Amino acid sequence: MHTPDSSRYYKRTVLKETISSVHLGEDRPLRIYLPPGYNEVLSYPVLYCQDGEQFFNFGRLATLLTAGILDGGLEPAIAIGVDVRTAVRTSEYAPEGERNAAYIRFFAEEMVPYIESRYPVRRTPQERIAAGDSLGGTVSLHLALAYPHLFSNVLSLSGAFFAETQRQLEAAGDLSWLRIHMLIGLDETEVTTERGTFDFVAANRRTKELLESGGARLTYEEKPGKHLWGFWQQELPAILRLFLSD
Repeated sequence: MHTPDSSRYYKRTVLKETISSVHLGEDRPLRIYLPPGYNEVLSYPVLYCQDGEQFFNFGRLATLLTAGILDGGLEPAIAIGVDVRTAVRTSEYAPEGERNAAYIRFFAEEMVPYIESRYPVRRTPQERIAAGDSLGGTVSLHLALAYPHLFSNVLSLSGAFFAETQRQLEAAGDLSWLRIHMLIGLDETEVTTERGTFDFVAANRRTKELLESGGARLTYEEKPGKHLWGFWQQELPAILRLFLSD
């Protein structure tokens, strides 16, 4: 029986760049993953990740993508990790945060054009994916709601979908253009955050109902797991296949 050489999975290309943002009033580090066989004359679907440092380090995103592309039937894709400072994360990612509007404008109006001017990523909403964990899942959904002509795919790992998100979904109307995958851990009924302790399971179940009412194309998973990268990392390979299967 042939066993794939897993050492190949660690031979990956991750570039680091910095973008200067007018909307944020500061520079923001980016991580750019280029797939095996990367060729500038080709074009690639693109995965845009909040919490870039954590997605790449704790989520092992580059390794998982490389393994999936080489041996798991994943379509080669470019992945972008957008780093965030812990001190401003909630302010930028939470829909009621004072920096949230500026962050979403930075993402859509500065960062996406920056990437598209430098890398051969595809430019349709169907081939852009916004991904995030916890509040990163929240801001990814709100990014799609604010810029549906840019993003129609959202990957949410235990999204923090509370009152303001639910209010906006109730008012959103037709969501048939939106494709979203939601993962939630059954052990996430009392998650302590800097804003308090929340029942993420109940919040995700209610958000699922609202998305379904709007006609969104939804895949939803509840599995035993805690609000930790150890849980999300294990589930990422299968979730990536939903969006990036050949």
